[in-house]
Amino acid sequence: MQSPRKFFIQMSGAPGAGKSTVANLLSQSIDGVVVNHDLLKSFFLGHGFSFVRSAELAYDLDWVVAEDIINQRRSVIIDSVCNHQPVLDNGMALARRYGYEYRYVWCQIGDFSLLDQRLRDRTPLRSQRTGLDSPPPDAGPVAVEQDHIALFKKWSEPRRPDKGFVIVVDSAQAPAESVEYILRELGRKIEVKN
Repeated sequence: MQSPRKFFIQMSGAPGAGKSTVANLLSQSIDGVVVNHDLLKSFFLGHGFSFVRSAELAYDLDWVVAEDIINQRRSVIIDSVCNHQPVLDNGMALARRYGYEYRYVWCQIGDFSLLDQRLRDRTPLRSQRTGLDSPPPDAGPVAVEQDHIALFKKWSEPRRPDKGFVIVVDSAQAPAESVEYILRELGRKIEVKN
């Protein structure tokens, strides 16, 4: 009997693009576990670490948790913005080390008004913004002074692999449709659980 394929998937896209929703639905179909970067970052913020230090520690912990999931022989989904090259490099290296199939899922959305509405409608974690122009409270005064539209445009073009492995989804559509598309791209015919 052939063992099931194991995936290492890095989600990417701007805040509010639907990464977490898609990741959680996708995990059910590929025997995966989601590593929620915002949850880990919020944990460190809640323990008195600065916003920057919390992000650093959360990224370090992302890889420790991912490796533990791999040791349990489950697929891994890293749920983060993925806008720094080391994040991309670490994910690809970990997948390669354990022989997992690496995929990069880019939740792309160009409608900033939809992004803003999603941000305002969700119950945010401590590390998350509450609107396009509303940075997380712990981000400090520098974040308040940022050009938020420019920042979202930057996040809309995240770091991604130079070749192959990229699955682009239009996350303005329903999350279940995005998951069905991702599963087709993964080459798996699995019914999506709602």
